[in-house]
Amino acid sequence: MAADMPETDDAETATAAHPAFEGYAAESLPQAAVGAPGKDGVLELQFAGTGSGTKLVRDYATVPFHISGTLGHDPHPEAETVFVQSPTGGIAQGDRHDIEVEVGPDAIAHISTQSSTKVQEMNGNYAAAETGLSVERGGHLDYVPEPTILHADSRFLQEMRVELKREATAVLSDIVVPGRLARGERFEFERYLSSVSVSGPDGLLFEDATHLTPAETDPDAPGVLGEFTVYGTLFVVAPDRDGAGALSDTLHEAVADCEARAGATALPNDAGVAVRALGDRAETVQAALHAAWSEARETLIGAPAPSGRKY
Repeated sequence: MAADMPETDDAETATAAHPAFEGYAAESLPQAAVGAPGKDGVLELQFAGTGSGTKLVRDYATVPFHISGTLGHDPHPEAETVFVQSPTGGIAQGDRHDIEVEVGPDAIAHISTQSSTKVQEMNGNYAAAETGLSVERGGHLDYVPEPTILHADSRFLQEMRVELKREATAVLSDIVVPGRLARGERFEFERYLSSVSVSGPDGLLFEDATHLTPAETDPDAPGVLGEFTVYGTLFVVAPDRDGAGALSDTLHEAVADCEARAGATALPNDAGVAVRALGDRAETVQAALHAAWSEARETLIGAPAPSGRKY
């Protein structure tokens, strides 16, 4: 699919850039141009509920995405798991990724990545990922990739849209690590924007965005990240379930004693619960969000979250 796209010096060929990234979009690349083979990664996954549990009925992947089948290790007997792999060193300037996941009626799917996503150093253009998730009636999706690590001078835009049918639920996770912390690299990236838009059968439920520009706004300032470094969010979306307030209290208790600073709050329109976590290391933020995820899963589908170990 990517091989059929002509090489061009135009940074944006198919869709307009987000306003915050328009200036980068005009920058040509000395290496492979936007749209060149290997620059446009496509991942399409479709899950269906069957008499013997959930099955992955369709998958399509181009570089840098790779799928090695499914894993049957989920605590829920009817769930199916896919770990998305990558044979590359990370996301490079000019990369454009397009991910589409469909979860059929009464299916239960868990999607993660094999390891953290590294957004490499850039000197031209930017990288972007668009993710579309849809869950049919009675289905459930856990979309919990490993953390995103923003290398120095990187510019990364990720936009997620989620559509839920009646009685469908979803858990969405995003963890941002602002550099290679072990080598002292901290908030040296140029721009990071992550947006989430979630809709139900009756329209928009909520929108959320994280926009970090260290050169323009001090991330250590009060009201930004303060004394912390790693930032994580977990959305538990269950618009047709009663008791969002009670679930918020339950998830808040689940993270109260974690090493990371974390808390939970109800989402607008009774859509569910948002859990935020701040910490100095990715591991502590992951542990907090995993505790909340596991508690939420027990409530939504009657089974805890799978172990986070992937080796």
